[in-house]
Amino acid sequence: MKLAQGGLYAFEVDKNATKPLIARAVAEKFSVKVLEVKVVNVKGKIKQQKRARKTYQTAGFKKALVQVKKGEKIAIFETPKEEEVTVTTAEGEPMKLKEKKDLLGRTKVKVERSAVGAAPTTQRKVITGK
Repeated sequence: MKLAQGGLYAFEVDKNATKPLIARAVAEKFSVKVLEVKVVNVKGKIKQQKRARKTYQTAGFKKALVQVKKGEKIAIFETPKEEEVTVTTAEGEPMKLKEKKDLLGRTKVKVERSAVGAAPTTQRKVITGK
């Protein structure tokens, strides 16, 4: 996610994919201009079974690092932004609501209560739903 802030995005691709194929696929799928593609072949690891004295090798994969044009972004890598709203309760007490949506579109709400004229105390509730 830190690389995405600089315009560099990582994808797991097919082992037979070439750099031009990856660049064309990313450009068509996300409608961005691809400047550069770097490819890394990651080897599978050798692991040992817990109960038996046997080893096995996990499958390797190919990772592509794609550099896009400055100012362009891929939406699925962006972190959602929080919205803050102040609401008064029936007792006249102000409450701050922070609403945030995750990648799947579900809403998470954080409620913070602060008393007027007293030292601020914070009570948090996390509500998840659609």
